[in-house]
Amino acid sequence: MAAPALAHPLLSAFRASKPAFGAWLTLPGFLAARTAAAASPHLSWVVIDCEHGAIAVQPGAAESAHAIAGLGAAAPSTIVRIPATGACADGSAGWQIKYVLDAGAKGVLVPMVSTRAQAQSVVTASRFPPRGARGFGSPFTHLAWGTTPGEYLAQANDAVLVLVQIETTGGVENLEDILSVDGLDGVFIGPYDLSLSLGFPAPSPDAHPEVEKVIQRILVSSHAKGKKCAIFCTSGAQAAQRAKEGFDMINVGTDSTAMAESLARNAAIAVGGEDAQKAFGY
Repeated sequence: MAAPALAHPLLSAFRASKPAFGAWLTLPGFLAARTAAAASPHLSWVVIDCEHGAIAVQPGAAESAHAIAGLGAAAPSTIVRIPATGACADGSAGWQIKYVLDAGAKGVLVPMVSTRAQAQSVVTASRFPPRGARGFGSPFTHLAWGTTPGEYLAQANDAVLVLVQIETTGGVENLEDILSVDGLDGVFIGPYDLSLSLGFPAPSPDAHPEVEKVIQRILVSSHAKGKKCAIFCTSGAQAAQRAKEGFDMINVGTDSTAMAESLARNAAIAVGGEDAQKAFGY
């Protein structure tokens, strides 16, 4: 298949089978999103976190997505994590998916997906007919993509990325069925909730060895099914290691944590103290 006209950095990295590094946005606001997205040319994507972050699905996701799109064609791809978790096989999360994709997001991330039916529901809500049931009509979507409404409608099914998180025991048990869903681009491992779900402590900073075995199994199974595998990391060093292991989409940190750590480090230096050790956190 020829590359769609609506290519964006994360999609291009996926098609080239190159690791794509990105960042997590938890802070609301136009300038917060734009500043984080412009922080490094090495960022291929950003997740606008409407689940655990302080960003509203509407209008927060749209404001952040358009702020980032304004940086130009090379701006990081915007992926929005919606608040709805897990039990969305009945299509009840469809309105959130509609909102964030209409907002101009380059993809959607749905947390705590545990069954094939849930994953299929996510895909159906994310694709236009005949490959799904997404409705068309937003006057804003094409603006974030830098195209026309007609071109967006024609290309979106191949350009929008659909990702679900594997972070529950059910998701692990039903992994092969989830990965077999047509139209699903990949899975995103949430190591914190995955660890807790499996009965182990949250990573600090690395996962328990037994959880790590599950993480590696998810990676291998994803690639065997032709899907991409992403993972959340809390540092550049951890992200570099995950890239060496073959992960396709790797987080390097969050906006709020980066801000807090930078202020703490420089304040410690200013008073002649030692640089504080990184504390447990997200």
